[in-house]
Amino acid sequence: MHKIQSMPSRPVPSRRLALQAGVAGIGLALAGFVPAALAQTPAVLKVYGPGGPAPAMKEAAAAFEKATGVKVDVTAGPTPKWIDAARADADLVYSGSETMMSDFVAAMNGQIDSADVIPLYLRPLSILVRPGNPRRIRGFKDLLKPGVKVLVVNGAGQNGVWEDAAGRLGDIRTVRALRRNIVAYPGNSALARQQWIDQPDIDAWLIWNIWQVSNPTLAEQVAVEAPYRIYRDTGIAPTTRGKQQPAARQFIDFLQGKQGAAIFKRWGWMTQGF
Repeated sequence: MHKIQSMPSRPVPSRRLALQAGVAGIGLALAGFVPAALAQTPAVLKVYGPGGPAPAMKEAAAAFEKATGVKVDVTAGPTPKWIDAARADADLVYSGSETMMSDFVAAMNGQIDSADVIPLYLRPLSILVRPGNPRRIRGFKDLLKPGVKVLVVNGAGQNGVWEDAAGRLGDIRTVRALRRNIVAYPGNSALARQQWIDQPDIDAWLIWNIWQVSNPTLAEQVAVEAPYRIYRDTGIAPTTRGKQQPAARQFIDFLQGKQGAAIFKRWGWMTQGF
């Protein structure tokens, strides 16, 4: 009988082993790279709020994006124009006063916890007058003179602010005198701005100083005397969605930091302590 000799096993060439190892290595590298790449993709923060603080908020958003690579999309204007979108995707909501923020807490249907609201900066009530100040208005007391036509805003963070100013000294005669001179009570600042444009016979517009800073050709600014001066803030709050975004917390910190404060100061906000 012939013995059947087993064939010796053929060694795998070293080049083939190297190729297999290389392919495996590339696969592992790709497997590790994809999540890392996705993790580095900048988030887009969705921010909503009123038009008054918007110039400062938008400049701060651009500066934050430049510093971090995280885009901040700021949608601003009268609340009815954005509240539905905010309920769907807002990470942060900012306000034009404490009363306005309280309204937003209710309007967002449980998405904002009032304990998370952070007041940022104050600005004073001011008197806007026509360029050149033809009525020679020098302060709040001049608004009480017979025949002066005054525009106020009743809503959007300014509910009754003229009454707060007129009633500061506890004299009902001041409230009565101002009331006689008020010719219109639009519900938000944007409507008031349009009325100021459409009715050039209006002499004075009681509103926050920041509106003159952002509309320098429409009006000049006259300070309200300290005894009658009112301050209200802009604040910001994360939504339940935003609290899951580390970048939302970072943006809030940026707004409160020196760079954010410098931006808000340029737009007329009070930033003592920075």
